[in-house]
Amino acid sequence: MPVARRLSVVMVTAILAVAVAVSAEAQGKSGNAPGKNKPKPPSTSTLPGATSAAATASPLATVTGASPLAWLDDASVLEPGSVLLTMSGTRWSGGGVSELYLPVIDASFGVTKRVQISATVPRVAGGDDGTGAPTGLGTSYFSAKIALRPDSTVKLAVSPLIEVLGTAATQWLAPDESRYQLGVPVSIEAGRGPARLFGAAGFFTRGAWFAGGGAAFQLKPELGASVSLTRSWAKTDFEGVRRARSELSGGASYFLTGQIAVYGSLGHTIATSEENGAGMTIGAGVTFFFVPETSK
Repeated sequence: MPVARRLSVVMVTAILAVAVAVSAEAQGKSGNAPGKNKPKPPSTSTLPGATSAAATASPLATVTGASPLAWLDDASVLEPGSVLLTMSGTRWSGGGVSELYLPVIDASFGVTKRVQISATVPRVAGGDDGTGAPTGLGTSYFSAKIALRPDSTVKLAVSPLIEVLGTAATQWLAPDESRYQLGVPVSIEAGRGPARLFGAAGFFTRGAWFAGGGAAFQLKPELGASVSLTRSWAKTDFEGVRRARSELSGGASYFLTGQIAVYGSLGHTIATSEENGAGMTIGAGVTFFFVPETSK
């Protein structure tokens, strides 16, 4: 079996294994219960830190009820058999507290021309000042991106996902609430030359809605950058109390080789209260890209 094919099989197995592990961990601790026509590396602007909002919401954003998290992604899917594996770290700080996620594992696998599966699993390493959430698994996401218009100038995709709340977030759940929730983001993307526009909107069954958009730019063949704005809101159990979070983010990524890239990102909330997770998020990571042996 070719090396790249073995890598693809290993990645799919790893994604499924992580899903099973997170599910088992959740049951044990919850008392309350990008796609191209050619086999080449993706654009630097499609790397996780550049276009998608952090999947690890701040601790204050998950204190009460639904987490107002915005899920922002483009509408492209990976070439069949291709793999993206990202290892990163993210630090959130705000309101005098901070929280560190290390490592955050993102894995994506191109199943067909129209389907890509992904998993995001963060580990909460705690806060620098001892005030953060307990160490353990953070809120994780398992999704399948389905390209509805893969070959169109304006691409469209839907990405049904499962959200598994982290250990710390479950302590705020009501007795009848589950830590498992469904999300349905719908993404749109349009590009011309070195620039692309992308946007997404959707909801989580917990009662959270989100929308956002941004632009990505290919500055050089090996260098890309992007900027995005997201807004999310959620219902509460208190009449007249509204939870909302807005964040402006930017990122840049650089290919060290044809298969290895590094990225950095910076985000800051705007018009957001401390109770809803106001603060700054800094992230950095490395991405490894693999293509099938037969496609090279």
